[in-house]
Amino acid sequence: MNTRSPSSVESRLLRVEGRVQGVGYRDFCVRRARSLGVTGWVRNRLDGSVEVLLQGPADTLDRMDAYLRAGPPASRVDRVRRGAESAEAATLHGFEARPTA
Repeated sequence: MNTRSPSSVESRLLRVEGRVQGVGYRDFCVRRARSLGVTGWVRNRLDGSVEVLLQGPADTLDRMDAYLRAGPPASRVDRVRRGAESAEAATLHGFEARPTA
């Protein structure tokens, strides 16, 4: 049984692997997140992956997760790994692309 409330705010840290750099993946993330009202950030990683921090209601983050797994047309998502549930304790405002880390 699922005990989480659809309206409770969650944080998810995701690492997306595949052909996800140089194909508009970060811009895709920003557009989708803003359209869903998800807050957080996205950034390229030096290892070729993309890291995404999402905050919002669980059901909305599930929808965003599905978008991340599909990616934009030029991308190829091989794997999405999930990190810590409470990756960032502070409440975020807006969604932005951050510099490569």
